Amino acid sequence: MEIFMNSFCLFHLLFFGRYLLLIDDVWSSSTWQNIKKCFPENGEGSRIIVTTRFQAVAVTCSSRKDHDHIHPVDVLSVMSPKNYSRQLCLSRGTRDSQSRLNEIPDRVWEMCGGLPLAINDWLDLCNSLFPEPERCRKPEDFMRIINYCYNDMPSDIKICSLYLSIFPKGRKLSRKRLIRRWIAEGFVREKQGLSVEDVAETCFNQLIERKIMRPVEHSSNGRVKSCQVHDMVLEYIISKAAEEDFITVVGSHWSMPTRSNKVRRLSLHNSDPRRTKSVDRMNMSHVRSLTVFGSMDKLQFKSLKTELVQVLDLEGCTGLRESHVKVSDICQMIQLKYLSLRRTDIKELPPKVDQLPVTIGQLERINNILGGDKRTRKTLKVPKELKGTMKTLRILSGIEIVEGSTTTASDIGYFTGLRKLAIYMIHKSDEIFRDFLSSIQYLSGYSLQTLVIDDKSSEFLKTLDSMSSYPTDLRALELSGKLLKLPKWLNGLQELVKLTLSGTALRTDNLLLLRNLSSLFSLTFSISKNHDPEIAAILEKNKSGSGGEIFVPAGGFRKLKLLRIFVPLLPSLNFAKNATPQLEKLELRFKMLEGLHGLDELGMLHDVLLTVDTQANEMTKLRVDYLKKEKTPSSKYTLNVNKYHD
Repeated sequence: MEIFMNSFCLFHLLFFGRYLLLIDDVWSSSTWQNIKKCFPENGEGSRIIVTTRFQAVAVTCSSRKDHDHIHPVDVLSVMSPKNYSRQLCLSRGTRDSQSRLNEIPDRVWEMCGGLPLAINDWLDLCNSLFPEPERCRKPEDFMRIINYCYNDMPSDIKICSLYLSIFPKGRKLSRKRLIRRWIAEGFVREKQGLSVEDVAETCFNQLIERKIMRPVEHSSNGRVKSCQVHDMVLEYIISKAAEEDFITVVGSHWSMPTRSNKVRRLSLHNSDPRRTKSVDRMNMSHVRSLTVFGSMDKLQFKSLKTELVQVLDLEGCTGLRESHVKVSDICQMIQLKYLSLRRTDIKELPPKVDQLPVTIGQLERINNILGGDKRTRKTLKVPKELKGTMKTLRILSGIEIVEGSTTTASDIGYFTGLRKLAIYMIHKSDEIFRDFLSSIQYLSGYSLQTLVIDDKSSEFLKTLDSMSSYPTDLRALELSGKLLKLPKWLNGLQELVKLTLSGTALRTDNLLLLRNLSSLFSLTFSISKNHDPEIAAILEKNKSGSGGEIFVPAGGFRKLKLLRIFVPLLPSLNFAKNATPQLEKLELRFKMLEGLHGLDELGMLHDVLLTVDTQANEMTKLRVDYLKKEKTPSSKYTLNVNKYHD
């Protein structure tokens, strides 16, 4: 009865009263949704303040679409974190806590950044884990901290973290590769209106936020491109994965005992002859994922049941050639969802040296086919039998479009589930051009978000302007080939975040066409004189077509934060007032520079990087020196100059 009365009184206060409520340290969006249901909308102007460690939770809690009610916590003082934290502890702490200040490493002070809650958490953690200060340097105590962090993770994040044990020590892990593999393994699924890719992205970001991984490289759109796992964290993950019989690693830096005769996920790390013997002794009849690092001279295993394999990742595996691959085994992998042959010595697959076998059409569940090497322009040819079966295909990358028995330009339109299409070579033919344009237009009505066309020889790009419809939902577009003028429909890509143009003339009229792209975050123009002798003509057009100068117009590029221009000859580049109001980073690489003006008009500019050819002429060197001297103390940006040799 007492509980009922208390509940009734609380409800009465919430429904009829006006209150200010603070809810501290909410860890998940679902927790907030459950809490929110308890508070009625009474129109009295009540407010709830929520603190959280996670950006995604903050976005969920925010009542406004623009999220301007989200306030990241800053440090409380401009003095050094260590001095401020000392002052805080001296004013609030006990004598015992004050006496232990000198025992806390400088790195911990820096990590806390002057935040009282962080300082308090670290003191509590040290008190609970290290009651004796002299024990703080023992490896087992660090493992205890990692175990504490691991046990705090939700189950789906735990599974994704265990998966990191597949990769060798010190390896840079590609964000895209991880996410695609998690999806193929079924570790992440659609939920709460989010696509499976969005859920996987969230898991990746959670591992970054929890310091399980650290960012190593960022892509031009600001997202983490690759990451790394600290050796001690990886050692813990490997031991945990072995304990749960989650992954079997052979040839790893750390020994990993197999606790079961059922190997489910196998990762081979080096070419040690002992590795082959270890694998031959294994029962591989339950393997669903096979990854190879280093070198390999064959892809044959005695007890492997190919019909169970979902992931076959040979990316970067050297020494593996067409003659070493038993293609019939790959084609029998009817559960296969992820196939990567990127940066291998496999250019083409038998039985005919120029194509995958017809039986690959049985792979009805495959999501990802990754082949070729963009840097060396290697490609992969695939048979046209793919078109009738692979409705689940989401990523097709590194392929070549030709006429004949392999996948043709018209076949591309059958892959209606594609989110990414990357073509590394197109054979020159009016029929191929016409059919490929038709396929792109047809895919415009589906899910295509990333389109890459490398066309350095066929001149297909010149036909793009004739398209009557285009993929309006594109997030990333990369066009490599000779283009003096951009297709007019580019200004209609209002969802486009990243645009990369290689071999396109950098002219004022092209910038005017692109300036109203409302979502554009990253824009790159690049031209290399080594690509094609006709590049010199494009470089000359850069000057003549813009009257010798290039103007970045005012009022455009409202969300652009990164602008990169890599050309041998850079005409005078002028930024108008209020041009690119959000631009944070400008990267220029050149052999000859004719001028750079208006940088002080860019209020958000943080970094300017000039990379100058070692063979640059004296006038260019003088202009660069002038830019360094012209920069005043009031300028908000930093100017760095590097050299390169072409």
